Amino acid sequence: MLVVDTQVVVIGAGQAGLSAAYHLVRMGFTPYDEVVVLDRNDAPGGAWQHRWDSLTMDDVHGIANLPGADVPPAIGAERANVFVPRYYADYEQRFELPVVRPVIVESVRSVDGRFSLSTNGDTYTADAIVNATGTWNRPFIPWYPGIETFRGRQLHTADYNGAEEFTGQHVLVVGGGASAVQLLAEISEVASTTWVTRREPVWRTDEEFGPELGRKIIAKVEERVRAGLPPKSVVSVTGLQLRQQEQAASERGVYTRLPMFSRVTPEGVVWADGREEKVDAILWATGFRADLAHLAPLHLREASGGIRMDGTHTVLDPRVHLVGYGPSASTIGGNRAGFQAARELRDLLHPRQEQALKVATAGAAGPQPG
Repeated sequence: MLVVDTQVVVIGAGQAGLSAAYHLVRMGFTPYDEVVVLDRNDAPGGAWQHRWDSLTMDDVHGIANLPGADVPPAIGAERANVFVPRYYADYEQRFELPVVRPVIVESVRSVDGRFSLSTNGDTYTADAIVNATGTWNRPFIPWYPGIETFRGRQLHTADYNGAEEFTGQHVLVVGGGASAVQLLAEISEVASTTWVTRREPVWRTDEEFGPELGRKIIAKVEERVRAGLPPKSVVSVTGLQLRQQEQAASERGVYTRLPMFSRVTPEGVVWADGREEKVDAILWATGFRADLAHLAPLHLREASGGIRMDGTHTVLDPRVHLVGYGPSASTIGGNRAGFQAARELRDLLHPRQEQALKVATAGAAGPQPG
């Protein structure tokens, strides 16, 4: 195994990681020598390549253009796990981004004023880190009494392969997010379903999702991460909205919600009032957590459980940038965060180049009137 020395290591090659890599290269970091992207996947596409086959480009809210290359038009109900990875693969090749895969970063440590990254292969050393690992590898399933006794099948949305595997069964769907709404519509066409959530769902009917709502969402999430609190789910801010493809399920009564059960039994679940329901499968549509365990040796977390942020860099160490985290946990947010992180690292690690750029820009502008 080798020790590979560079200036900046980007961890993750999803939307935010590719954006950061693009801007770092454009700002003067030499590919491979001064910046490298480590991606745990065997192929391009980030988390999109792992999503279920029934998720189409009609189902997603759309993905933002990566910097310098517009998203091509999707053809009909094209599978998202094919369309987006193809776009990412073309992007990596077009801009010759320094992506190395598959590389799993196991830990990041501070050693003699620099960072040492232990992986499943080589060791990397760097002056700065851009972490863009997202959430897909940390599906969250809450613990309830008796959960280990259930004899049926339990799975998270990360393991979902399609509704057909539940044909003729009774499926309990747990969770109040957009994924739960979509999967309930699909599964209810071939199976009976029950929907449970911790809180009463809030359906958005009076405000379309647009720039103004997007700014409100980002502001609320940013307020939390500036305080060192863990980011909350987007749905907790936006509410839920039925799309055209889910209207039929709504008319069938699929979205009649029950409160959370109190415990799991070998045959199903029981509520606090003694009501019991037998189910064949429990689908936990309960979201994900930020995939940051490899950063634990840096001790960035606050007592409150989150990482205090100032823009894209952590407050405790401005050499560590988290993109695709908190307010930038969206495709368009990841793009902006990638640019911000690259610009700050250029100013930190390439100050002479930044000064030369300013001088050249001023000279090109010519003398200014007095």
